[in-house]
Amino acid sequence: MLGDELPELVGLSADLAGSCLSIWDKIEPVTAETGGNYIYCGVREFGLGAMMNGIFLHGGFRPFGGGYVVFSDYQRNAIRMAALMKLGVVYALSHDSIAVGEDGPTHQPIEHLGSLRLMPNLDVWRPADAVEAAIAWETALKHTGTPTLMSLSRQVLPPLARSASQAEAIRRGGYVLAEAEGAPAAVIIATGAETRQALDAREALAKEGIQVRVVSMPSTFVFDSQDKAYKAEVLPAGIPRVSVEAAGTEYWRKYVGLEGGCVGIDTFGESAPPPVLFELFGITAEGVAKTVKSVIG
Repeated sequence: MLGDELPELVGLSADLAGSCLSIWDKIEPVTAETGGNYIYCGVREFGLGAMMNGIFLHGGFRPFGGGYVVFSDYQRNAIRMAALMKLGVVYALSHDSIAVGEDGPTHQPIEHLGSLRLMPNLDVWRPADAVEAAIAWETALKHTGTPTLMSLSRQVLPPLARSASQAEAIRRGGYVLAEAEGAPAAVIIATGAETRQALDAREALAKEGIQVRVVSMPSTFVFDSQDKAYKAEVLPAGIPRVSVEAAGTEYWRKYVGLEGGCVGIDTFGESAPPPVLFELFGITAEGVAKTVKSVIG
């Protein structure tokens, strides 16, 4: 656990520590009488963000805050000030898609990821498994002048198969997770939990003789900072692209272009079990494969 290894780490929670798994065994809550390494803020998302900024400015501590992605709206000005002031605070936010399920559209982020990625000097990570999440934390702790926001799933995400070189490439924000057997007819760019739908679509398309490459892009912020040669290697020019993310699609146009395809959600969500919602919005292997076929003609 990071908390056991980093005595300077201070956690904050807006009444969601249990739901977001943002606590560990050895936390010591701060009280009026005693110090500690964890602050229960109550339902005060903006207060949590402002406190993290102050703690970081004080020095000697690395604050992180837990909560739901959808409630980042309440924290937005504190997040923006952290980005503007170059503060290395960390937001570890969970429940990042329609997989919230029966809680319904009030708790299902749609436009949040795209708008947060547009904020200057904010590094948004959406990891596909624990390995990408670990790299996200490593990157966040090295970022002393950039706030990091992790968008984490509610679902349990089994580890993805990857080589040592692919694991190393996670640090570059985007990398080839699964290569096409031969020249790719299309490139699928995926993030978070939906990376599995992208991989399943790749397998289904291969059975039809359509070869595609799957790119995992947990951090567009980091990927965009890479040299042109690397970006062109991962996303070759002239090959149709499809993005896959259970959120708004408009942000992904910068990567797929007007002729590319986007698998996502451009309406508010619904209240239903997660599998029903993913079928409803077409965020399935079949839906991804269908979109790939539409862009390659």
